[in-house]
Amino acid sequence: MIDKKINSLFAECEKEVQDEFRKVDILCEKNSLKVLNAFRNHNVSEIHFNSTTGYGYNDIGRDTIEKVFAEVLDAEDAIVRNQFISGSHALTVVLFALLRPNDILLSITGKPYDTLDEVIGIKENPSSLKAFGISYKQVDLINDEFDLKQIEKTLKENKVKVIEIQRSKGYSTRKSIGIEKIEEVIKFIRKWDKDVIIMIDNCYCELVEEKSPLTVGADIIVGSLIKNLGGGLAPNGAYAAGKKELLSLVADRLTVPGEGREVGPTLGVNKMLLQGLFMAPSVVCSSLKVAILTSKVLEKLGYEVEPKYNEKRCDIVQNIIFHDKDKLIKYCQGIQSASPVDSNALPLPWNMPGYTNQVIMAAGTFTQGSSIELSCDGPIREPYIAYQQGSLTYEYGKLAVMVAINNLL
Repeated sequence: MIDKKINSLFAECEKEVQDEFRKVDILCEKNSLKVLNAFRNHNVSEIHFNSTTGYGYNDIGRDTIEKVFAEVLDAEDAIVRNQFISGSHALTVVLFALLRPNDILLSITGKPYDTLDEVIGIKENPSSLKAFGISYKQVDLINDEFDLKQIEKTLKENKVKVIEIQRSKGYSTRKSIGIEKIEEVIKFIRKWDKDVIIMIDNCYCELVEEKSPLTVGADIIVGSLIKNLGGGLAPNGAYAAGKKELLSLVADRLTVPGEGREVGPTLGVNKMLLQGLFMAPSVVCSSLKVAILTSKVLEKLGYEVEPKYNEKRCDIVQNIIFHDKDKLIKYCQGIQSASPVDSNALPLPWNMPGYTNQVIMAAGTFTQGSSIELSCDGPIREPYIAYQQGSLTYEYGKLAVMVAINNLL
C-alpha cells in the first residue's frame, strides 16, 4: 500500500509540472510526424514484416527498415541489425571499423561508459583497440563544458582519426550533452581538422530533442534498440547511422568484408523493429514525463537531483544523488518490486561484467536489460547515484516511483 502522504505529494507535484509536460507533448507530436512521414515515404507494407534465415540475402524488410531509420535520424545511411548485441557492441564494431593500427582515438567528453574500458584498452584486454596498436587520448569536460583549448591543442599536436563524443552521462556526475553544444563543438573542431571522423554515442538521447547530431554535422552516430528507438518492442539490436562510406566500413566489420550489409538474417524481428520505432516518440515522451515527475518529487523530499524538473533535457536519464549506499539500494529495490516482470526478485549489488565497481540494477523488463521499459541502476560508489530511465507509459512509471519512494521512506 502507498502511504496517503505520498499520494498527496504526487498529486501536488503533478500540478506543478504541467508546463513541462506540455512541452513534452509538443515534442511528441513533432517526432511522431517525422516517424510517420518516414514510414509513408518508404512505403512500409506487410511484406516488410517477412523474415529471413541463414545468410539473409535479399531481405527487403531489413533494407526498408534501414531506410526508415536513416530518414528519422537525418542520415545518409543506416545499419539496423539484430546481430548487434547491445549499444556497447555497436560502438565496438564502429570503432574497430573506423580505426587502424597507429591511429588515434580521442574522447572529448572524458572517460567513456564503463563497458568500453576493455574495448579501448583503458583496462587491459588482449582484444582491445590498444592491443591492435590504436592509441587513446582523452580531454575531460570542465564544469560540464567542452575544454576547447585542450581540444585545439590535442588536434594541433596529433593527427586524430576519430573523435568520440558520449552524449549521455553514463555513470559519471556530469550533465548530458544537448544538440546545441554538439553543434558548437563540431564547428570548432572543423576549424582545426576537416577530415577527423566525429562519432557520437547517441544512447538514451534519440527523439528527446527535435534534431539529430547528424543534422548539425556529426559523421556517424550509434545507439541501442533496447533503449529509445526500440520503443520497448525491439527484442534486441542496435544501429549505426551517418555517412554512407563510413557505414560500408561498419557493415564489413559487423559481417564479412566483401559481403557487408548484404547478409544478416532478420529471424522474425522486422515487424517488432518497425512497430517499436513507430511507438518510440510516445514511449520516449512517457519516459521524459516520468523523469520530470521523479525529479520534482525527490527534490521536494530533500534529495539532490539532476536534471531539475524544469531543466532542458537531452536524454531520458534522471539522476538521484543519495549520498547513502543503503538508500540507493532501497530505491532500486522499490522500482524492481513495482515491475511487471520479476517483481518478487530482490536486486543486490554484484560484480557485473564490464564494470569496475559493483552495480545494483533494477529492471523488471519484458526484454532483458531494456532501459526504455523502466530501469534504475547505479554503481556502488560515492556519491551513490541512482540512474533511472524509461517507462513504456507514464502511469506505470509514476506507480513504480511511488512504490520506490514508499520503500525508501
